[in-house]
Amino acid sequence: EKMNKCYFDKVLLPVDGSPNALRAVKFAGALLKGIESLNITFLYVMAGGYLSEHMKNVDFRAELIKGSEVFKKIKEKYVEENIMPFMSEYEKILKDAGFNGLIEKRIEEGDPGNKIIEIAKKENFQTVILARRGMSELKGFFLGSISSKVLHGLINHNVYLVGEKVVEETPVSQVLVPVDGSEYSMKAVEHAVCVVKMVKSINKITLLRVVNLSFYLERVREGIDPEQEAKEILDKAKNKFLEEGISQDLIITKVSLGFPKEEIVKEIKEGGYDLVVMGRKGRSALREIVLGGVSSSVISRCLEPTIAIINL
Repeated sequence: EKMNKCYFDKVLLPVDGSPNALRAVKFAGALLKGIESLNITFLYVMAGGYLSEHMKNVDFRAELIKGSEVFKKIKEKYVEENIMPFMSEYEKILKDAGFNGLIEKRIEEGDPGNKIIEIAKKENFQTVILARRGMSELKGFFLGSISSKVLHGLINHNVYLVGEKVVEETPVSQVLVPVDGSEYSMKAVEHAVCVVKMVKSINKITLLRVVNLSFYLERVREGIDPEQEAKEILDKAKNKFLEEGISQDLIITKVSLGFPKEEIVKEIKEGGYDLVVMGRKGRSALREIVLGGVSSSVISRCLEPTIAIINL
């Protein structure tokens, strides 16, 4: 039951040998250690550049006659020398962290963003854990940054965007869960409950409800007290933790009045969180930018914490 809510049975972890990828591997090790029935797949996508580097000195006419043997050999050598070393290092990091599940290493060719999306969908990966490079929302979108592409391409999967702040001893100690009473924000609460049960280093969980100023008067005219409503939403979220035996000493509830995007970003910047868990309705990338989706705004403006986007 616990694992179903958490969606960590099959985890896809795209890597590329960079310091960012190393950070994501360390985060995954800390988050997922001690879970037995788990399968993590490291995925490296070769974007084609490796061939051009090695083919400068090859006479193509002669080689075409031989078929693709030369390509195969070049690829094998490249994988052996340039990819397997960091894949093996990542495997060791996971095992040293106490991870006992299955680790698979995969190498594919193609466009990295599209390949990650295709594999996650086709092979039923529930969660993708991805390093972030830190780009602004618009720039990330137009340059087709991989994390942006994956986030918008996988609207039925959970996506963890590993931030720049990963303290190796305790990568997850303070968690923020913004809630708004909707079905998809309650999914994020359920996911957070599961993570808190799994990760022993968590010492603070903040549940935040932003009362949206744009709708405040409208709610009052309807005879609803927005602040009372906020308290009820927070109590409902808090009860999900208490029902699972999580100590109420760990849980803080907060109500703030303002615009959700601004208030959530402000709380993240002031609160020192290392994990932010947010629910999201599936939307396309352009629509999120135009409509200013709350999760998009938080992702583009808060690069330090890891942000988990939990989808329905």
